[in-house]
Amino acid sequence: MATQLRIYRLDPDRVDEFVTLWREQILPARRAAGFRVQGAWVSRDEAGFAWVVSHTGPGTFEEANQAYYDSEARRAIRPAPDEFIVEADTVMVERLG
Repeated sequence: MATQLRIYRLDPDRVDEFVTLWREQILPARRAAGFRVQGAWVSRDEAGFAWVVSHTGPGTFEEANQAYYDSEARRAIRPAPDEFIVEADTVMVERLG
């Protein structure tokens, strides 16, 4: 299973709006594309959001991720997630233990 940690710094005035968008649109679209979300966390004080998403195949994580971004479901997300994200960092991780 390939797993990615995604860490965002959000517009501090729009954190709650992003959380709603993530719960109502991003999360269902990711799941429909075959991804499993292992957890998500928000820091309202720091305008931070982090989540862990994994994919078991078929294909690589990168291929599945590109298919997700190219999908109609992803293009239909409104407002666009990029409107909220000031900075994003993604890294592939593996579980220890």
